[in-house]
Amino acid sequence: MIKILLLSDTHSYIDDDILKYVKQVEEVWHAGDIGDLKVTDAIKKIKPLRGVYGNIDDAQIRLEFPEHNRFMCEGVDVWMTHIGGYPKAYNVRVRDEIRQNPPKLFICGHSHILKVMPDKKLNLLHMNPGAVGKHGFHKTRTMLRFTIDGSKIDNLEVIEFNKR
Repeated sequence: MIKILLLSDTHSYIDDDILKYVKQVEEVWHAGDIGDLKVTDAIKKIKPLRGVYGNIDDAQIRLEFPEHNRFMCEGVDVWMTHIGGYPKAYNVRVRDEIRQNPPKLFICGHSHILKVMPDKKLNLLHMNPGAVGKHGFHKTRTMLRFTIDGSKIDNLEVIEFNKR
């Protein structure tokens, strides 16, 4: 079993409150709009990190992180990208591939809106952790924490921080 912290849209913001949760998991996944490598460097000093770049990320971040990151975690096929859309409205950049070869867990960021929802047609779980940074229209900063045990995604928790 592996415990994961999923965050997105830090927009260069990292603090001790976020890092407190980083210390409580085995891996951290960042779904893009990192903003500054100081964010991912701070996380990597504590725990292993998987990530993707987002639309605000510069060339330096794009050299370190891919646009799409597809990997296996235990028995779960995971696909993470920054701009992915939602079930029934996937972004044109992923729509054909996700229909032809759906993962079990599809993760994106970008919207700053926390959503976890099944795609019953493709038999996958979609997660967007919202935004944990302080830049953007969102009122509450959010992250997700969950476990993967074999092929089971479980123990999903929403982590909320005080209003920006």
